[in-house]
Amino acid sequence: MQDPKMTDSKGQPVAVGDIIRIVSLSKQFIKSFPVEERILIESMAGNFFKIVDVDEYGQPCVVKEWHDEHGMLQTHVIALDPEEMEKV
Repeated sequence: MQDPKMTDSKGQPVAVGDIIRIVSLSKQFIKSFPVEERILIESMAGNFFKIVDVDEYGQPCVVKEWHDEHGMLQTHVIALDPEEMEKV
């Protein structure tokens, strides 16, 4: 039986290596980030990502990387709930 955390918003199974589109991210989740990072997290919605791992709770994870105003690489790994993603 498929783990319900490893499905997308349409109930399709997802796995490490699959490409997904982030459909939405909860406002509560976005507000958990520092103000200056929120726009970057919000910009993930509508974009495509590869599932790179499964976290300790069994949720698929994606990575967002960008360079800050000082040229330093910043990385966020986020775990997604099924309703937040759609497999492509």
